[in-house]
Amino acid sequence: MSELNLDTLRDWIGKTEAATDTVTAWPVAALAATLDRREAAPQNGDELPPCWHWLYFLEAKPLSELGPDGHPKRGGFLPPVPLPRRMWAGGRLEFLHPLRIGDEIRRDSTILSVEPKSGRSGNLVFVTVEHSISTGGHVAIREEHDIVYRDAARPGDAPPETARGAANPAWRRSVSGDPVTLFRYSALTFNGHRIHYDLDYAKHEEHYPGLIVHGPLQTTLMLDLCRRHAEKRVTKLDYRARLPLFHGETFSVNGNPHAGGATADLWTANAAGQITMSGMASFAA
Repeated sequence: MSELNLDTLRDWIGKTEAATDTVTAWPVAALAATLDRREAAPQNGDELPPCWHWLYFLEAKPLSELGPDGHPKRGGFLPPVPLPRRMWAGGRLEFLHPLRIGDEIRRDSTILSVEPKSGRSGNLVFVTVEHSISTGGHVAIREEHDIVYRDAARPGDAPPETARGAANPAWRRSVSGDPVTLFRYSALTFNGHRIHYDLDYAKHEEHYPGLIVHGPLQTTLMLDLCRRHAEKRVTKLDYRARLPLFHGETFSVNGNPHAGGATADLWTANAAGQITMSGMASFAA
């Protein structure tokens, strides 16, 4: 990547945008069903589970303003990084106050950094975005979201190495990474990225062996595991994508609470036991 191009991308640092929305009940019911939760119909005043704010502030660009990968064309709020692959790399979240169904909410976003790196697979550019989600004049969620842009894969490239998860986690759930689940999550988050639903595109354009299970879906499943097992509310999450997870295999969602129960290691793993997403959750005292 040329120095001039990098300087241009760094012009995006400090760029801001704001969005407003209302926490409505139907997306909550639909995501609960997608996560295979059997719950009463959500009502006004019910608390939104952690990370379910990703159901809101959805960007609806006209079809003519989409790029070939299904994302909006580059150069709007996010910088126009000229690398073909865009992926959810990880992030950090702090849950200060609950959001509730019926709340009027606002998201203020800022580009914090644009950093080039070089890896085994080629050029990388990491973009970090800060989000502040508020309601009633109070900040409810602070979030930093890391996005990575990468060179195109080459046929025959060796898969990256990754660690294996603990053999006998305290919390464990098996999930089918089937196309229906991926379709539902893409629809609920209005995510047009073709790697999640267009198998021909995923295989022949981005050279993946299958559809990609969404990073935010894996993160949501890790926090849902905490809701199923932990007695305390999650207050922080630090998470990172480790390896692509592909459809067509049953994967696991895992957790190991630390002594005292203040924190827990969380991870998803593919059918071979390799970690695909890892995280550390902190719980309320």
